[in-house]
Amino acid sequence: MVTTPTGSKRKPALRRSPADIAGTGKGAVTGPDTAGNGRSPGKDSTSGTGTKRVPRRERFLVFLEGSGRSATGSSYYTILGATLALTVIGLMMVLSASSVESIAAAAGSDAGAATTFDLFLKQSMFAAAGVVAMLGLSRLGPRQYRWFAWPLYFVGVILLGLVLVIGKEVNGNKNWIEIGPVTGQPSEAVKLAMAIWFAAVLSRKGALVTEWKHALIPVVPGGGLLIILVMAGSDLGTVIIMGMIMLAALFFAGSPMRFLGALFAVASAGALLMSVVSSNRSNRISAWLKLDCSTGLCDQSNAGMYALASGGWLGVGIGQSRQKWNWIPEAHNDFIFAIIGEEFGLVGTLVVVSLFAVLAVATVRVTMRHTDPFIRIVCGSILVWIVGQAFVNIAMVTGLLPVIGVPLPFISYGGSSLTFTLAAVGVLLSFARKIPESEPTAP
Repeated sequence: MVTTPTGSKRKPALRRSPADIAGTGKGAVTGPDTAGNGRSPGKDSTSGTGTKRVPRRERFLVFLEGSGRSATGSSYYTILGATLALTVIGLMMVLSASSVESIAAAAGSDAGAATTFDLFLKQSMFAAAGVVAMLGLSRLGPRQYRWFAWPLYFVGVILLGLVLVIGKEVNGNKNWIEIGPVTGQPSEAVKLAMAIWFAAVLSRKGALVTEWKHALIPVVPGGGLLIILVMAGSDLGTVIIMGMIMLAALFFAGSPMRFLGALFAVASAGALLMSVVSSNRSNRISAWLKLDCSTGLCDQSNAGMYALASGGWLGVGIGQSRQKWNWIPEAHNDFIFAIIGEEFGLVGTLVVVSLFAVLAVATVRVTMRHTDPFIRIVCGSILVWIVGQAFVNIAMVTGLLPVIGVPLPFISYGGSSLTFTLAAVGVLLSFARKIPESEPTAP
């Protein structure tokens, strides 16, 4: 007769399916396994590490979204709503501002009315591509962007090098590559690549970024190479925006202010030197200062001011602008803000400015909630890029800055600018969709 030892009871053995034994089934273990190792319920019976099994779908979502983050709705939908509103306004204004030039082009061509809305249709296609890119990038996480940082940088260097070899020159700037019917501006893609690359490099340095040598290398030489390649194509406006992105990345990384001040002084001196040695840029500065308007250098800026003045409070009505009738050259591009002011008045311009302000505030909220340096640097760099470029364009149209050829984000005509600006917003959305929970306050 077999007796059970005192103080212990025999427990019935658990039956498990072959799938559970192989580690692929969905059945949960409800007691000690057959080896008698006493692992707790719900633990992985194959690794012996006590790690809870995660289904493949959840592992995939964690790979995309990261872990330990709670969902948030306000910042995500605020950024998305402001971006889509600005894009819709941009499409509407491109249609209004470009219709006159499109009609004039159609009158002299065999296509006739088919080309009347040519620029609007092209901008609409780029907007659709940009929205797809935005939604796609919003599903990625920090680890994917870190992995793409260096490849994006090297691709940017190659593209900018190709511009100098086979690029197309427009209005004195060699900054475009033409492939068949599509003309692209690689420097717009490089802006996004810079923001991600700067963040990947600086976030790895941690507290060392407070030392000037760690803040300097490799950010300044690497970013300087991209800036020099763009400057070789004589696009000073894009160079200024790229310099703003570099300074923003260093600022959000925690570099000393004295280092940033010295870098800003050097960059300003370089921009001033580039303006002096170029007759085209020096003439624009003379026109801005009203030193020489005898050869028509002031006509574009004066027409922009006339458009804003004639708009009054509520504007003359959509499509009713008079300055777009060849008074403002390429009114659908750099000076489209003047057409907004003429057709929708002061109220319309304030709506556009308010949408950029809403986008800025929501981005700052996301930046401040995250503690990951990589995310904060990326968000801060993109914020300065988009909002800073909008400020430069509006200041240019209103006469606060000389005309330097910087488009208004989301609104000015330009497929490359619109597509990659929307893609940059997708990066912001990827961090706004899931942000860390706020720390509980002490009672």
